[in-house]
Amino acid sequence: MTESLSPPSFATDAPAGRSGGADRVELMQTFVRIVEAGSLSAAAALLGTTQPTVSRRLQMLERSLGLRLLQRSTHRMKLTEDGERCFARAKELVASWEAFEADLRGTGNDPEGTLRVLVPHAFGQDMMIGPLADFLERYVGMKVHWFLQDREPDFIAEGIDCAIHVGELRDPSNVAISLTDVPRIVVASPDLLRGRALPSHPSDLASLPWLSLTTFYRSDITLMHEQTHETARVTFDPRMSTDNLYALRSAAICGLGVAVCSAWVMAEDVAQGRLIQLVPPWRSTALPMYLIYPYAKYYPARLRRFIEAMRVAIPAVIDAEQRKIR
Repeated sequence: MTESLSPPSFATDAPAGRSGGADRVELMQTFVRIVEAGSLSAAAALLGTTQPTVSRRLQMLERSLGLRLLQRSTHRMKLTEDGERCFARAKELVASWEAFEADLRGTGNDPEGTLRVLVPHAFGQDMMIGPLADFLERYVGMKVHWFLQDREPDFIAEGIDCAIHVGELRDPSNVAISLTDVPRIVVASPDLLRGRALPSHPSDLASLPWLSLTTFYRSDITLMHEQTHETARVTFDPRMSTDNLYALRSAAICGLGVAVCSAWVMAEDVAQGRLIQLVPPWRSTALPMYLIYPYAKYYPARLRRFIEAMRVAIPAVIDAEQRKIR
């Protein structure tokens, strides 16, 4: 995704001929902004111009290419098949042009503009806000759109620049930078365990009520002993299932069942006695955490600097929380 910056200034919106290279760049920039913004009026606001001007530029581009790029009605706008192909190529062209301009101006390493980042819901609303604040304080020309969802995005279709992803990766075509591993522990509340013998082996867990986190486990989980590497599989019929880490944490604290969760989420609760870590030598396989983004020939400064910052900040954050229960 390219920066939300105004395009180079040109003297006229006159029709672009086949040889009108500079005008073509402006028209492509306008087309990319229309698709990213979702409407002509929103694109006009981003570009600092009027809706009629944006509409005229779109018509000029369609005429110059001899293709219909957008289907428009009163209430919606949709890319045509040709428009989808054009959008993918136009983003590359605009990014290359802006990189060329930045190189000439000597500002290629100064990040500015808007970065669109998809992050895991719990991690993104809690542990990453500090590193994000540090990043924005350091780079005052930056803005960030922060999307909280527990999934791997379709970068091109959704206009996402990069994502923090926990778990195995789906799309091998994306660039994936390994950040750290997220340890997972077994926990339960003191209320749930009252009157029961404290479990000493995973086999003792099957008789307890369970909670499941559907994004990672549903009705069974395998635990491994940290020293001996022995494995044990626990099966259960969960009393409650959820796809949200914080809902799982709250349910565990309320005594609804045993939970297996990223250690950083539960670390403070374990340290304060709200939860008890069960069978401490046994843990579920740690989850890999990646920073992922689509391959491109050129990466803008805002993405490069964000990657650099997160490669340092995220492992430190996870390690600091993990220390609370070591």
